[in-house]
Amino acid sequence: MAETYDLVLAGATVVNHDGALARDIGIRDGKIAVIGNIGPGAAREFWQCSGLHILPGVIDTQVHFREPGMTHKEDLETGSRSAVMGGVTAVFEMPNTDPLTIDDAAFADKIGRAIGRMHCDFAFFIGGTATNHDRVAEYEQLPGCAGIKVFMGSSTGKLLIPDDAGLRAILENIRRRASFHAEDEPRLSERKGERIEGDPRSHPVWRDPVAALLATTRLVTLARETGARVHVLHVSTAEEIDFLAQHKDVATVEVTPHHLTLVAPECYERLGTRAQMNPPVRDARHRDAIWRGVANGTVDILGSDHAPHTLEEKAKIYPASPSGMTGVQTLVPIMLDHVNAGRLTLDRFVDLSSHGPSRIFGIANKGRIAVGYDADLTVVDLKRRETITNQWVASKAGWTPYDGMSVTGWPVGTVVRGTVVMRDNQLLAKGQGQPVRFLEALPKGT
Repeated sequence: MAETYDLVLAGATVVNHDGALARDIGIRDGKIAVIGNIGPGAAREFWQCSGLHILPGVIDTQVHFREPGMTHKEDLETGSRSAVMGGVTAVFEMPNTDPLTIDDAAFADKIGRAIGRMHCDFAFFIGGTATNHDRVAEYEQLPGCAGIKVFMGSSTGKLLIPDDAGLRAILENIRRRASFHAEDEPRLSERKGERIEGDPRSHPVWRDPVAALLATTRLVTLARETGARVHVLHVSTAEEIDFLAQHKDVATVEVTPHHLTLVAPECYERLGTRAQMNPPVRDARHRDAIWRGVANGTVDILGSDHAPHTLEEKAKIYPASPSGMTGVQTLVPIMLDHVNAGRLTLDRFVDLSSHGPSRIFGIANKGRIAVGYDADLTVVDLKRRETITNQWVASKAGWTPYDGMSVTGWPVGTVVRGTVVMRDNQLLAKGQGQPVRFLEALPKGT
């Protein structure tokens, strides 16, 4: 009797550990069952994908979906809808919500809110604080926990850990890799006078490269002393790229599409506070250095740092305006446009967006197109030319800094554990996301 499958994607160029070759993918019970040549009539659902590329499902390991507490900007449903509309199959969400995600009760509340509502798979970070450092090893083992996240520079209340003693307490207690927003709070405080009211071009002057490098060097020094593994988020400076290249044994590196794409001062002159992020978008010297880090392997992964605010909030006069922009839905098209422009290969994009997250965070059964892995797939048309618009963005915030930008390369399908969630800009399956599983936190007996 011939093999049958729940879904077959046929005729695409499949990009995986074996290269980029024309193959079919057969999916059964949410897992990849076969990669090869599959005859017609072998599946309940058949998708002819000739002319398309199938990538391992893109994993965005840094998003802020604002729930609970700030759901006028975003929530778990709208944020995850934006994710799958952009080809993203799983997200790691950040703890600076209200209340903060800093204990098991707040974490359980988020998991409960996500089940049945989020369209992609998900994990949540728990914030490391001066008061919960003795429990972080316990929190890391919670199902669906992406790890511990620490803010070294200005953030929300208790999430700020500006001193080495507080950082050391976290690093001495973690067992998994922890993630860090590395900007030096004392330097940020002493340089607040560099901000010019009404001029967001002064944002990268205030939050200067020295503030970033100071924090990153402090973090790496403490990681070495404590034997901890650290992940430096949204690296934005040439100096950090050069420094971190010498410390890959303890530190992994994330960069963002906006730091690779936007450049100061032009982006502030064109977008105003819509270009305002922490750490800031900087000048071409830093952007070029980040690309160098992508090319030479210093950079491990991409994260969007999707951090939505309403247009009304962003319209406040700098520096009263909040930092943050949407990004989860534009990650794939922006980076595919860079692929088509020759700035990186498709294989390198897959490494940054799928293999890298799986490798760094120890994700179970995701990040590759391989038999036995979750059938998470990002289907793209590398030749399709589209214009990104605010109207296309599914985020509750309703805007993107790339509004009006034409790109070549477009996500045309999102498959999450064998279910076609998005196809041709249409949301087809709702609320089927499940917690991501991690190798270092698998229950015994699994």
